Amino acid sequence: MAIEFITDDARALLRNFDTKIEQVEQKGKITTWQKSTDGQYYTHTSNDWHARAWLKPNVKTDHLVFNIIKPKNQNVSTVVYGYYHGHLIETFLNHFDQNLSVARVTPLPTDEDRCS
Repeated sequence: MAIEFITDDARALLRNFDTKIEQVEQKGKITTWQKSTDGQYYTHTSNDWHARAWLKPNVKTDHLVFNIIKPKNQNVSTVVYGYYHGHLIETFLNHFDQNLSVARVTPLPTDEDRCS
């Protein structure tokens, strides 16, 4: 599971996340996340955290799950795991609190996560 957002419309929640990332106007724009060039993953944009891990979304019927994926030739450290999970939840609470009922995270990687 890794990071899970319970919502009535997981597909719309992910679309809203994409829209806020791609916005041209600064008001309400999410500036700390970006999509990979192939559009399948998300990474943090700051210099200290950029591309230290990737988050892969998985749309389910009533929830949106993000699993952490390691970059090429590098494992995901505990610090990076914690930062990415904490910051994604912070982002969703700041921007989409009315679009979800629960946000939760696993303290350790799941079978779907690729940390090493």
